[in-house]
Amino acid sequence: MGTVAGMMLAGAIPGAAQGKSAEDRGLWSAANSTAKTITGDISISDSKLTINLLSFPMAPIRKLEPAEVDAVFVAEGGRGQGGYLYRLGIGAKQRFLHKNTICGSEDTEWMVTNVSGKSLQVAFFSGSAMPVFTPEAMNNSTDLCGTFTYTR
Repeated sequence: MGTVAGMMLAGAIPGAAQGKSAEDRGLWSAANSTAKTITGDISISDSKLTINLLSFPMAPIRKLEPAEVDAVFVAEGGRGQGGYLYRLGIGAKQRFLHKNTICGSEDTEWMVTNVSGKSLQVAFFSGSAMPVFTPEAMNNSTDLCGTFTYTR
């Protein structure tokens, strides 16, 4: 019985991920100073994030509600239709533009995207636990590494 329940749960995960966004797919140009000095342009596909010609596997986890997106991007005025949460793994030692890292001495493990028109907001998080997307949690988060803005 436990094996069957495990198989059903495993089968449910891809179904939940099927609601992923196609809006955030493609090539995006760095628009804010954080993106220009750390990542440069990025590209998002169904299964990987490419930063500065380096590709990292990623997995869609779930669609975020507009209130959750607002909690993450409140300082940037994030008012999209809802965003997406992804699991990824970028090691702390990985350097990008100007020898910068995304999350300092921590591994980058989560990414949130929000598309509004021709603008993409991205937030990166460290920590193995899934981030909590409430204003209180975001205000007290030590895992939010930074927010980045890109355009088409």
